[in-house]
Amino acid sequence: MKTTLTVTTLTLLFAASTGFAPAQDKAAPPPARPGLTITTPAFADGGEIPKKFTQSDPSPVSPKLEWTNVPPGTVSFALIFHDPDVAIQKKIEDVLHWMAFNIPAEAHELPEGVSANAQLADGTVQAKNRRGAVGYMGPGAPAAGPHHHYTFELFALDTKLDLGADATRADVLKAMDGHILGKGVLVGRFHR
Repeated sequence: MKTTLTVTTLTLLFAASTGFAPAQDKAAPPPARPGLTITTPAFADGGEIPKKFTQSDPSPVSPKLEWTNVPPGTVSFALIFHDPDVAIQKKIEDVLHWMAFNIPAEAHELPEGVSANAQLADGTVQAKNRRGAVGYMGPGAPAAGPHHHYTFELFALDTKLDLGADATRADVLKAMDGHILGKGVLVGRFHR
């Protein structure tokens, strides 16, 4: 009996000194939720953007965008579509191709060919792109050089933005700061 007590005591001392303890009933943490995901039926993530959505077409249209895994508490979405492969006038600014915000939380897609209105029927606001026009501007990278990586960034926000169609990208980013619940990114490649 003395030997059994000694072995038990040594086992407990070893467990305590090494951090190993007998298994306890602990509730496992819940599994991680998948992140906000944005896709399009028009092309695969990282794939070539079809010409009808680019400046290769005289009247390009926006591709249909779909998203899933919306974070709880989402009040609205903001979308920024830009070409990060350029540095305009040697500055950090790149080319803004499309920006929309106050997309309703109930929305899980934008249809193909969103009209170029500053205010959409559902409350979505579209601001001006790099050319100074409201709405979508298709990719237009020149043939010389590599493909550009056109990036759709979708933000789930815990608020609506108190901004109008005259808002700049800097205005939108500042208003979103501290309100982002999730972000999804979709990239398409293009050059003429």
